[in-house]
Amino acid sequence: MTPAVTAAVLLAAVTHAGWNAIAHRITDKLVGFTLISGGGLLLGLATVPFVPVPAAGAWPYLLGSAAVHMAYYALLMTSFRLGDFGQAYPIARGSAPLVVTVLAAVFAHEVPDGWATAGIALSCAGLSGVALWGLRGHRPEWAAIGAALATGLTIAVYTVIDGLGVRASGSSLGYVAWLMVVQGAVIPACALWRWRGGTAARLRPHAGLGLLGAALSVFTYGLVLWAQTRAALAPVAALRESSIIVGAVIGTVFFKERFGAPRIAAAGLLVAGIGLMLRAG
Repeated sequence: MTPAVTAAVLLAAVTHAGWNAIAHRITDKLVGFTLISGGGLLLGLATVPFVPVPAAGAWPYLLGSAAVHMAYYALLMTSFRLGDFGQAYPIARGSAPLVVTVLAAVFAHEVPDGWATAGIALSCAGLSGVALWGLRGHRPEWAAIGAALATGLTIAVYTVIDGLGVRASGSSLGYVAWLMVVQGAVIPACALWRWRGGTAARLRPHAGLGLLGAALSVFTYGLVLWAQTRAALAPVAALRESSIIVGAVIGTVFFKERFGAPRIAAAGLLVAGIGLMLRAG
């Protein structure tokens, strides 16, 4: 993995934690994700006239990714509703790279070497396993953990689908713009159907924050898709999950969630795992 790709993925990690924190901050999760998804739709529509249309071979991947993203958003909303940000976010993000490693080996024929495998496994162990003990020393919230793990599975699936799709598209900008257009209308349409009136009044108090989250979301995924055209899928997915450390800091500072010794241990394992993955690159 080149320094430019590494820097892009690390920047994506920071901005990803930021938009997820915004989604968690908005109490009504449907309002938050309507603004973020709808804002992505608007950004996609504004971009598509200026970028290439993805090649024909990319469209099955793009449509499949849009469907998986819908499941991802639904599960992420559930995770944030049931659990603390500092618990749900690490489990969802930390469980994804191991699944990506398996899927990339099967579908993209990218079999990691020993260093990469050790790094990915170490990161997953630190970031997912430690999170299972919760944040307050109590028994785990199994419903929240289950939703977060399911979220991690959808992350892994769309990561591999998009990694293959963006390589077939001929343009990472074209792929992400059209992806935002295809998937962006679904959640706002569901919200309009569910609310059946009073939509503007619901959205207006959070519009600025939600649209900022949308911009961060599109920017983040554009960086990741670009990186996936220049590096193997599994190391990119694993390095991107350094966002978990940013998420832990956000949870502590802004949501007043206790960091604690387990989170410190997870941070140490993450650094060690990233070091092994970058040695492999």
